[in-house]
Amino acid sequence: MQRRELKSMSADQLWNLHEALVVELNRKIADEKVRLDERLHKLCPVEEKHERHAYPKVLPKYRNPKNPAETWAGRGKQPRWLRAELRSGKKLDDFRIARLAG
Repeated sequence: MQRRELKSMSADQLWNLHEALVVELNRKIADEKVRLDERLHKLCPVEEKHERHAYPKVLPKYRNPKNPAETWAGRGKQPRWLRAELRSGKKLDDFRIARLAG
């Protein structure tokens, strides 16, 4: 299509052309994605997914003395309340939850 032809088209005609182009491009992109997925599957076959191992619940080891509902099991990032207390000079063992033996 020549540039002159586009200039002579009305706004409605240009909009209809735009919509037709969008539909055609989406169809071609979807077809290409399917083709690429098939090629990828041939190159790297997907193995069966294994179910995740169910890990036991981890009991909390540390408790916030200001808010006893806030606990931490000692895994992952330290909670904000604990980081603030440690910055103020307290020790991690100050927040340890005492466990009853046997």
